[in-house]
Amino acid sequence: MRLSSASTSYRLGTAALLGILLFVLIATTLQFLRSDLDWQRMQLSFYLIGEYSLWLRAAYFVLALTILGLAFGLYRALQTSARSIAPLGLFVVAALALVMVVFATTDIPKHDATLHGFVHNISALTAFVCVTTAMLLQSWRFRGDAWWRTYFRFAFALALVCFAAIWINTYWREWPRGLTQKIVSVLIVWWLLLAAIWLRRCGLRRDGREQV
Repeated sequence: MRLSSASTSYRLGTAALLGILLFVLIATTLQFLRSDLDWQRMQLSFYLIGEYSLWLRAAYFVLALTILGLAFGLYRALQTSARSIAPLGLFVVAALALVMVVFATTDIPKHDATLHGFVHNISALTAFVCVTTAMLLQSWRFRGDAWWRTYFRFAFALALVCFAAIWINTYWREWPRGLTQKIVSVLIVWWLLLAAIWLRRCGLRRDGREQV
């Protein structure tokens, strides 16, 4: 890898790491600040409405940009033979869908269904499905790179758990919806966080600033 590519990996990995941590900080803080919402029953979508909603909206935009930066960083970090446009494209679609989630708010319980509520639900499902599918495909591509191969098994296993968790959350209605959705979100953020750390480490090592 050229020096410039290594530096880019380091910068994108660092930016992604900071973006993810900021999202986690804001989303977690709102669970305590929004005393009007039952955190176990209310999904994150409802935190985009009402008091402090601007903070979570901003956090969603940050997360969308983070996903984009991480996607391009991972694509560039892999050896040419291991690269694939498929996960990159899915990450882009997931980021765009996440932005739509912010603009089209969810329907409020006990109120009539709306078009923006329908768009919100479709966008949210698209974001979840695309990001987890992208995680699976990206993890699979790790096998083709000598440096990234170390992370393949754990990355793929975690991505598989995330993908399965989405569909369990979609069809399993016995547990509180807010709780299950937040568990899925934590799993996805965990994968993204690890990918950011690995990307940053990749930049450090291939830039010669860390001993292999």
